[in-house]
Amino acid sequence: MEYGLVVRWLAVFLVLGVAGTPLAALCFRRFPDRGAALAPPLSLAIVGIVAYWVGHFSLTIGLVAGLAVLVGLSTIALRRLDRDAFGGRRTLAPMAVFALAFLFMIAVRAVDPAVHPGGGEKFLDFGLLKSLSRTSRLPPEDVWFAGESVSYYYGGHLLTTLLSKLTATEPRYAYNLALAGFYAMVVTAAYGLAGAIAAERDRSPHTAGVVAAFLVGFASNLETAGRAVLWLLPESATETIAGWLGVEIRGLAASPTAFTYWDASRVIPGTVNEFPLFAWLNGDLHAHMMSTPFLLLAAGLWFAYYRTPSDAVWRRRLLVFGAIPPLAGLLAVVNTWSFPTVAGIGWLALTFADPDPVSLFPERIVARLRSLTDTGFRRELARTASALAAAAIVLALGVVWSIPFWLGSASGRAVAFFPARSPLGPLLLVYGGFLLVFVPYLTAHARSDLSRRSQRAALVATGGLIAVALLADAAAVGVFGPLLAVGWLVLATRRSAGPSDPRSSFVDSGRRNPAESDGGVATGDSRVPTVGYETVLLVAGAGLVLLVEFVYIQENAGPGRFNTVFKTYAQVWVLFATAAGAMAAWLVDARPVGIADAMTGRWRVAGRALLALVVLSTSIYGGLALTDQFTSESPATSVDDPTLDARAFVPATHPDEAAAIAWLDNRYGQPHIVSLPGCWCNENEALRPYRWVNAPSSMTGLPTVAGWSHETGYRGDAAYRERVADVEAIYQGAPTIQTELLAEYDVQYVYVGPNERAAYESISVAELQGVSVAQEFEAVTIYRVDQTALST
Repeated sequence: MEYGLVVRWLAVFLVLGVAGTPLAALCFRRFPDRGAALAPPLSLAIVGIVAYWVGHFSLTIGLVAGLAVLVGLSTIALRRLDRDAFGGRRTLAPMAVFALAFLFMIAVRAVDPAVHPGGGEKFLDFGLLKSLSRTSRLPPEDVWFAGESVSYYYGGHLLTTLLSKLTATEPRYAYNLALAGFYAMVVTAAYGLAGAIAAERDRSPHTAGVVAAFLVGFASNLETAGRAVLWLLPESATETIAGWLGVEIRGLAASPTAFTYWDASRVIPGTVNEFPLFAWLNGDLHAHMMSTPFLLLAAGLWFAYYRTPSDAVWRRRLLVFGAIPPLAGLLAVVNTWSFPTVAGIGWLALTFADPDPVSLFPERIVARLRSLTDTGFRRELARTASALAAAAIVLALGVVWSIPFWLGSASGRAVAFFPARSPLGPLLLVYGGFLLVFVPYLTAHARSDLSRRSQRAALVATGGLIAVALLADAAAVGVFGPLLAVGWLVLATRRSAGPSDPRSSFVDSGRRNPAESDGGVATGDSRVPTVGYETVLLVAGAGLVLLVEFVYIQENAGPGRFNTVFKTYAQVWVLFATAAGAMAAWLVDARPVGIADAMTGRWRVAGRALLALVVLSTSIYGGLALTDQFTSESPATSVDDPTLDARAFVPATHPDEAAAIAWLDNRYGQPHIVSLPGCWCNENEALRPYRWVNAPSSMTGLPTVAGWSHETGYRGDAAYRERVADVEAIYQGAPTIQTELLAEYDVQYVYVGPNERAAYESISVAELQGVSVAQEFEAVTIYRVDQTALST
């Protein structure tokens, strides 16, 4: 076990967090911890944004420049803050949460560190990481399409490379250390953001933070709990319920010994329904995982705007048009799927915050708009429209901040409509744990906060949405449509009423807001809102779930909306978990408006019982999966001792190629190679991706002429298949064609191993003039191509 590296990486993450604490305190000055929980992703985002731009000239200089900008901004922030505005005990809890989450994931990864090709995208992720470690400037060259820059969102792998350079760590170790770091950042961010939301509502930030951290870092969907219940029931009842839910009686439903961690990620037919614990157990260093801390950072910045007073116009403008766009641009490069979500959350935050979003625009526009909004309806319409316009500007500025990506690395996709929709049973299994919190929360606040007229409107809307769901066979409309509608209503009521209105969404508090008691900006009023930003996050997540029921992106990553749901649900989970964490603080301290004090204890017991049910039902998967993780042995991944070496499995599982791959890995720069492509080109088993194919490029970062068939999604089917044909011709074509192709792709090494011999009947490339044996191993021969002699 590489304990020194663990200590080094943990220290670097904590130092980055401390370095960004002054800036976080300036951005999140009303948070109980002054933004300390969001400081690590904030610091890494600043370094990453600067390094991305400067890295197009020099990646090393970009890293130095990014660190310099971080220190400079924090120094400026420090001068603007009071001495007691940050630091001390406020940073201790977030730092402890980060350290515990980091060390927990280190333990998980150390028993299964392998970047094996099965069951995920580890070959893609490790190949990207190795390519970035070899390059001196951006964009990196595509390891699966030699001669072309990568056509994929690679920002998370860039951040990992920066951390690798900063800690002087080889990529084979940086892979798993970075996984632990991103995990710790998202858990800590959820802890801090949920706590800040609860504090605004005069609820316990500690309770909210702990529950949110649990829901993000350990909780699962209800698939495992459901199968456990099916196993416990009599056989006849099991068959009836399984039929209604549309699930098969297998896995844990058949026997505890048949449990597998994989089942819980494939609940809704034709989709992927990952949650964080599954994703990190599976071990991909993938975009949908690395983007989550920065998505919560963006949500935190929008919450900072949400809490900024109306008269602080320039602060609000700086947050909306200054701080959030560069972060949105970074998210575009890290995970393009999260890019529009930043604007979506912003639209809702701008709409439901107390300050009028119209005031963000120049006074001339403000005066014109206000002269046209003399009625309540027009005012609401102008507010929503101006919020949407501001969010669109944020998106446009985000494009500007990431323009090299859009011009070079981004690949186009077509939008399609009306895919196969989610059945009710699987949908409830995926989000049932959150619904157990959301439904009573919104129901209670709709009853207390809405007027009778609004309550009737909510009931009518709910009934209408359920009817539409039944008629259109759209279960998500019946489940999440009412949540979205009622959430929108209570948020609009809270904003339009204000604390002076007896029908407003505010209640009397018997104590000061925790945020104020820690030095936050006092409001001078002991009344606190009964609904707030947690409902904004709920509405945002519900909107995303509904969106992918009707709209999806066409691509080759999977049939229909396979990848759209995969990448969208990863965002929904962290938004829902943060919202549910803040709501949990209300559950355990439930004080319904209008209920006598004598009933308070009973409601509190009910809330705590409900929260206990949620925690228990979503913990079963983690207990079983981690038990398997630490006790089972897989020949594809097992190592003698715990290690973070992502390539430690190669000598054990592929001893015939391990030495050859190690030899290639020691080559300087990025010489082009030829190896067998991994594609569904024919019935040949050796060619299929998600198997041991293209290892010479994926394990070393050396670009190969044609890699896995993922490239069809980036370049198109025709371009990829042309290269696959060219590779076949290089191995066994006519000599003149072989010579032309070796020169065209600037090939320096030809890899001939077991896969290549199994795929091609007669390999004749070695007979060419200019091609000689570079190194020979027991089962692999690597040929060197002398381009000068070849052309002659």
